[in-house]
Amino acid sequence: MTLPYYFLALSILFLNHSSKIEMKEKSSSTAKSIRYLALGDSYTIGESVPSDKNYPHLLEKNLKQEGFNVKETKIIAKTGWRTDDLINAIKSEKLQGTYDIVTLLIGVNNQYQHKPIEQYKKEFRTLLKTAIELADDKKQRVFVISIPDYGYTPFGMKQQKEISNDLDLYNKINKSISAELGVKRFDITPISREGLKRKDLVAKDGLHPSGKMYHEWVDLFSKNIINAINN
Repeated sequence: MTLPYYFLALSILFLNHSSKIEMKEKSSSTAKSIRYLALGDSYTIGESVPSDKNYPHLLEKNLKQEGFNVKETKIIAKTGWRTDDLINAIKSEKLQGTYDIVTLLIGVNNQYQHKPIEQYKKEFRTLLKTAIELADDKKQRVFVISIPDYGYTPFGMKQQKEISNDLDLYNKINKSISAELGVKRFDITPISREGLKRKDLVAKDGLHPSGKMYHEWVDLFSKNIINAINN
């Protein structure tokens, strides 16, 4: 290779590299910005799995891969929370502004703690209305996630029938209210009911979903959420 040709080749490589960087920076700067709010309990924070394996952060990852600029993924959730706990926590947060995506998954602790079913019905409606308000009244940006069935885990298997019957009732309620208020609902309960047959779907604590189960949830609903944002 002669010296001039060598420098010419280097110049072409440099220009191509600079062009790619410029295109990437331009794409990043023009990406649609997203604020995401996830409301729930242990199933939202991802009890017993690393935080990057819970479903809000897996969804965030998918959004970024689709070219969105996720400015914030805020999680208001805690292990053991019932609907009333979540209502109080949202009030305490004094949230500023609105969100482009809001997800809601709540109710298992109402069932586990044997709270009146009417309490769940009333408070779930309140929470879903609040979620809609936090999404700037854009119902298409709000998503309800059904309650997983912990009867299909080592922890709950001895009471599987009772737990499943209870949670069917709870999920019937959140499905009905979601439809009434015009909010999309994702049914991940069938995936959770694979927990005893597919042990890799349950975390090491024998109760909560594993990172793999959360992946399957997100695979189920991420495209729907992305389409809703784009429309």
